[in-house]
Amino acid sequence: MADITDIKSIIYTEKSLGLQEEGYVVIQTSEKMTKNQLKAVLKEYFGVTPVKINSLRMKGKTKRFRGVEGKRDNYKKFYVKLPEGASIESLAV
Repeated sequence: MADITDIKSIIYTEKSLGLQEEGYVVIQTSEKMTKNQLKAVLKEYFGVTPVKINSLRMKGKTKRFRGVEGKRDNYKKFYVKLPEGASIESLAV
């Protein structure tokens, strides 16, 4: 079972801020989280039942630091449509 600790952050970009006006929130989570698990976490911790959830996998970038190659973690990104008037304030865990 997924927990709120699997949610890494809410993503704030130009695109996500534009989508907020339409009632969407963009959430970054661990790779293993599913739509049903995210729905359960949002309902349990925030009291919000999402109207619609879309997900996509993001592959971690390869980066170099002082000649040593490393890789950022892969993650999952969810576009969550919230009901009218509902909001998720913060994920301070």
